[in-house]
Amino acid sequence: NSKKLSFSVDLFKLKKCNIYIATIPTPIKKNKTPDLKFIKQACSDIAKILNKKDIVIFESTVYPGLTEEYCIPLIEKLSNLKGNKDFFYGYSPERINPNDKIHTIKKIVKITSGSNKKISKFIDELYKKIISAGTFKASSIKVAEAAKVIENTQRDLNIAFMNELCVIFDKLNINTSEVLKAASTKWNFLNFKPGLVGGHCIGVDPYYLKHQSEKFGYKPKIINSGRNMNDDFIKFISNKAIKVTKNKFNIEHPRFLILGLTFKENCLDFRNSKSIELVKKIKKRKFIVHSFDPYLNKLNFKHFKSINFRSFIKKNFYHCIIITVSHNYFKKLGQKNISNYLVKNGLIFDIKNTLPKNNNNFYL
Repeated sequence: NSKKLSFSVDLFKLKKCNIYIATIPTPIKKNKTPDLKFIKQACSDIAKILNKKDIVIFESTVYPGLTEEYCIPLIEKLSNLKGNKDFFYGYSPERINPNDKIHTIKKIVKITSGSNKKISKFIDELYKKIISAGTFKASSIKVAEAAKVIENTQRDLNIAFMNELCVIFDKLNINTSEVLKAASTKWNFLNFKPGLVGGHCIGVDPYYLKHQSEKFGYKPKIINSGRNMNDDFIKFISNKAIKVTKNKFNIEHPRFLILGLTFKENCLDFRNSKSIELVKKIKKRKFIVHSFDPYLNKLNFKHFKSINFRSFIKKNFYHCIIITVSHNYFKKLGQKNISNYLVKNGLIFDIKNTLPKNNNNFYL
């Protein structure tokens, strides 16, 4: 409990500050273009309280050029102050991995940049005070912006490749996880796995790079393909689970239980969760679909009923359980306890290989 730390929602109480770090969301619109409403509001708020010699640092994931081409001109217009003369600015992308107890903020190298050499050095030294892993001073703000956006784009593309392999190997009747296990024995094989790509970063950030690229006259081929593959992978999962279940039980309307609704394991963030889309997609086929996530309840999650596991989920009821997120909760619950909610010889469709191999389980 630091005596020097205080919180406030009163904008004008912040006027005494001289460094403003903006860490606001950068989502996309329905048409997959950047939604800058939060950035715009942050710039507007900062402009109201900005004083001469103050420094503004942006940390949100953006496309290369947004800080200098959008944010600063907006602040200048609203504050009547001139950037890099009356006030100064920089960009230092956040690299926080939600719920990661190992790669904490202090242990991840921080990229820094500034509007001139003096400010760049100042911002770098500022972050060095709290980042034990050290910093990397980028040559420009645009380089720092680009470095961040390609981190998540690279992950998106690597997962897209795994998902495409999954579709191919499914047609060839080969188990993808066994192929990846064999291939990973080579030292330079990248250890990515197939899965549903959601959240507020990997499934969003590539569209920012795509937007700026197209603005300058180049339509990305690989980035677009990766995004399309990952967005379409949910269709492959739902169709496969439905087909396998219907064939096994020879019934038209099997009952499904979806385990895991957040966008990643062991966290309560469900923004852009593909698991939620999976529930919707199966429900559209007029099947009974129940869902559960230990991190969500009625108060923080209004999309579906997600009540206590024992009181809502029915035992010996489901023909297929789809585990979409590898929560430790499900690992501890185990094969036996989860199987209690299946009809006899029911199927567990284990997307993330959460449970040990079992003859009744279907793995990617």
